[in-house]
Amino acid sequence: MRGSWRRSLGQGAQGNGASDSTDALLPLLYQELKAIARRERLRLSGGETLATTALLHEAYARLAPAHGFPSRGQFLASAAVTMRRILIDRVRAQLAAKRGAGAEQVGLDEAADFVVEDGATVLGVHDALERLHAVNPRLVKVVECRFFAGYSELETGEALGISERTVQRDWATARAWLKKEMGR
Repeated sequence: MRGSWRRSLGQGAQGNGASDSTDALLPLLYQELKAIARRERLRLSGGETLATTALLHEAYARLAPAHGFPSRGQFLASAAVTMRRILIDRVRAQLAAKRGAGAEQVGLDEAADFVVEDGATVLGVHDALERLHAVNPRLVKVVECRFFAGYSELETGEALGISERTVQRDWATARAWLKKEMGR
């Protein structure tokens, strides 16, 4: 598949640019993208009725105009982040419709172990990640790859251009920081 990725990127560069390369890659990565969409939808649904395929296509529509991605891993990680943001935007809209229900604080370990049934919990996790981004943006990238995209440590390192050992350290640091932050 990596060879297909490189060929598609090359075709996009000769055609109309990054959008062409993204269009060519969708069929190659569709099943992986659908699995990510399903996982995100089930994890962050909070009563959401958005279908897996609809989430995938909405994320694709947001990614299509983006510039080319240097690797398959970075494309999939960006897709996972985009899907999470779509779901969070929808949860925010639902909560706004309910007259501003407050966000519940929940630990990262707890969030990883169950399906989020409450939109406010989704926002609690999201808000904690935004605070972590202000402290160390790379830690958030590691969390996005490991937690949201479901990447292994090796895949995360490849997607972010860092060593597997650095991923292990960053993952441990991020989890500890988020656990402390969300336990307040």
